[in-house]
Amino acid sequence: MGFTSYKKFNLPLPEEVHRALFAESRLAGVPATRLARSVLEHWIEQRRREHRRDEIRQFATEYAGSALDLDSDLEVAATEELSRLFEGERETR
Repeated sequence: MGFTSYKKFNLPLPEEVHRALFAESRLAGVPATRLARSVLEHWIEQRRREHRRDEIRQFATEYAGSALDLDSDLEVAATEELSRLFEGERETR
């Protein structure tokens, strides 16, 4: 396992948030700093995914119908494959 370098960050919290954080950390059995770090890491990853989706959506909108649009043969093959997957799913219900 590699060593992770950490930087200190002072985050003043409203009293109610501070109490809630420490109460949750006690319930989870983990230090409050680890819980806060985990929550922040999760939020940052969600934001990265949202930004990536927005960029893809913007590209798709901008280049729809152009030479950079999805290859029509690939689109047909994907549609057929998805139809087969959904048919198999319906049969198992």
